[in-house]
Amino acid sequence: MSKGKQLGKLFGAQIKMMFREKQVWFWNLFFPIILMVIFMVIFGGSGSSEFKAKVAVVKTSANATSDMLESYLRQVPVFEWKSDVPVSEEQADAWVKDKDVEAVIILPSSSESTTLELIVNKENEKSATTQAVRGILDQIIVQSNYAVSKVQPTFKLETKAISNGSEDLSYVDFLLTGMIALAVAQGGLFGMVDMVEMRRKGLLKRLRMTPVKMGLFGVAGMMVRFVLGIVQIIILSAIGVLGFGANLHLDFPTLIVGFLVGALAFNALGYLFSSFSKSIEAYMGMANIASFLMMFLSGIFFPTSGFPEWLVPVSQVLPLTYFVNGIRDGMVYGSGIATSDFWMGIGILGVWGVVAFGIGALIYRKGKVEVR
Repeated sequence: MSKGKQLGKLFGAQIKMMFREKQVWFWNLFFPIILMVIFMVIFGGSGSSEFKAKVAVVKTSANATSDMLESYLRQVPVFEWKSDVPVSEEQADAWVKDKDVEAVIILPSSSESTTLELIVNKENEKSATTQAVRGILDQIIVQSNYAVSKVQPTFKLETKAISNGSEDLSYVDFLLTGMIALAVAQGGLFGMVDMVEMRRKGLLKRLRMTPVKMGLFGVAGMMVRFVLGIVQIIILSAIGVLGFGANLHLDFPTLIVGFLVGALAFNALGYLFSSFSKSIEAYMGMANIASFLMMFLSGIFFPTSGFPEWLVPVSQVLPLTYFVNGIRDGMVYGSGIATSDFWMGIGILGVWGVVAFGIGALIYRKGKVEVR
């Protein structure tokens, strides 16, 4: 039988084997889809970036100062008012405790008073919404001070957001590409479960005694996982674009290089895990630990630049960090293949793959895990 025919038959056989493994389908397709949808619904706002904070105002007595401040507050577009008129402190406290509002603003009780009071729920004291409301109030106080003293500010701040991606870049695009990288990585980490079972039962040993070329057997398995990776990219991209309004700006050379090197590296890691796993349970346990560790430390959900300083070096040694960056370069930023950072990341991914495959091959040659 020619090598081409043998490769085709091995490819078909491994496709059938993959269909029989329910764990592989869950971790490679259903889990990334479920996780991506949950995060997009919570943080992506179904593609909407509009921020709103529900607030209420307490005005114990009408006076010039409280009237002026209330008029300023009512003009803030991000404030969603629980009541169109000021309410009592008792009612406001009840709303805060029940989390019916994010914050309550108590206005000065007299014209001589100069203090605004912000009331928030203790559980939300450090939340992003509370910090945003506090920042808005700080700005209103500064503007009020200028108005009362009739002083024109000398300096002003203008804010402009730029990105090395497109102008319509959003968190949905960021999360989508991170989940695609995670799905492909899990395809490699969890995709060697059949090798564990075959090795445990001695099927690999028997296979070596047949005319089948073991190299072609490995190539066929790799082709299966490449096809699965392409399916993952298509399905997750379709959900992100059609369901959540993600904007993709594809750079195919960058995407192809990043995908191929990343898929090879994580298949090598899965191969390494399978080389010293005596059971499917042991293999899945190691793959799960590696997957969850990298999932939260590789910039899939949030940029690594926001990590504590001591955690940044940990992120910088994980292969998924560079795979995520490569996929984002190819799908969102629309550039990368001409940059040194891209090739540095690809180089680190390649080192991970070579080292993992080398150790795994050594263990397979020298170790014996078969039970019969």
